Amino acid sequence: MNSPPDRFKASNVFWGGVRKMGLTPTTVLRQSGLPISLYDGEKAVVSTGQYFSLWRAVGELSSDPAIGLRLGQEIDSESFHPFAVAAQHARDFRDALSRIARYKELCCPEEMKISEEKEECVIETRWLYSNEDGPPALTDAISTSLIKLGSRGTETSIHPKRVELKRAPEPSRAHEQHFQCPVKFRARRNALVLRPADLDRRFVTYNSDLLEMLDPQLDKELAGRKAQARIGDRVKWVLKRLLAGNRPDILAVARELGVSGRTLQRRITDEGASFRQLLLEARKELVRQYLAEPSIEINEAAYLLGYDDPRSFYRAFRSWEGTTPAIWRSGHYTAIAHRN
Repeated sequence: MNSPPDRFKASNVFWGGVRKMGLTPTTVLRQSGLPISLYDGEKAVVSTGQYFSLWRAVGELSSDPAIGLRLGQEIDSESFHPFAVAAQHARDFRDALSRIARYKELCCPEEMKISEEKEECVIETRWLYSNEDGPPALTDAISTSLIKLGSRGTETSIHPKRVELKRAPEPSRAHEQHFQCPVKFRARRNALVLRPADLDRRFVTYNSDLLEMLDPQLDKELAGRKAQARIGDRVKWVLKRLLAGNRPDILAVARELGVSGRTLQRRITDEGASFRQLLLEARKELVRQYLAEPSIEINEAAYLLGYDDPRSFYRAFRSWEGTTPAIWRSGHYTAIAHRN
C-alpha cells in the first residue's frame, strides 16, 4: 500500500539547522505541540501541517526575527537530496533554479513557480496540501537558500532585485540588511524577485558528467512519485487553488494538471470517484480553514467556495456538519479556549 501523499521526511538537514540555532529537537517538538516520538534521532515523517508547526515553533522559540534567514544560511547543503546536488552543479543559475523547480516534490510536497518576464524573474512557493503560506521562518529560509545556491555556484554575491513579504515589517530591518535589496512588506504575495542577468551567470561548479549520471535517476524517481500519487488528491489540490469566487470545471483542472479533460475524467473514474465528489470534498476541507479564521465573514467564506447564493452554502454546510456555520465557528473557538 502506498503511503499517504502528504507525508515526507523532516530530515537531519532540518534538525541540523535547528541545532546550529541553539535549539534541540525535543524543545521544538514540545513547542509545536507534536509528539516527541515523531523524531527518531535523524528525521521525522510529517504532514505539511506538522512541518509548518515545526517551523512556527522555531520562530516562537527565537527572539530573532531573522531566525529563518540564519537557518537558510546555515543549513549544510551537502546533506541535501540528490536533486539539490544536481542544482549545485548546473550550467548556470537559471538551469539550477529550473532543476530545483522540477524536482522539488521529490523532497516534500512543495511547488516552486518561476515566472520570467523582460526585467525580472519572480519565484513563488506553493504547498501542494495546504492553502496556507509557509510560516515566516520557512519562507525566509527558502529564499535565503536559493540566493545562497546562486552565490555559491557563480562565486559572486547575488542580491535579489527585491523581496516581497505578506507579513508586517520588522523594526530591525534584518531582511533589508540580509538581502541587500528593497523589501516590500504587506505585499499581496511572498516572492523572491531576481534580475534575469543574474540568472545567466555561469556556475563555476558546473559538472556535466555528474548531471548525466543524476538526471536519469531523478527523472525515474519523479515519474514513480507521480505514478503513485492519487489523482483525486491532485485534483483537490488544484481545486483549492482555483476556488476563490469561482467554480472551476473539470477542463480548468485538467489544464492545470497538463492533461486532457477526457483523460482526467477517466483517471478519476478509475479511482472510483467523480469530479463532483472531489469538488465537494475540497469545499468541505476549505470551509473549516475559512471558518477558523476570525477575519473571514461567513458570507465571504461562501463566496470563496464558489457559491453565488449564500443560502445554497448554508444548506450545503448543514448537510456536511449537521449545524450552521455560525454555531460551528462558535464551537471551534470554545474548544480552542478550553485547550489553552
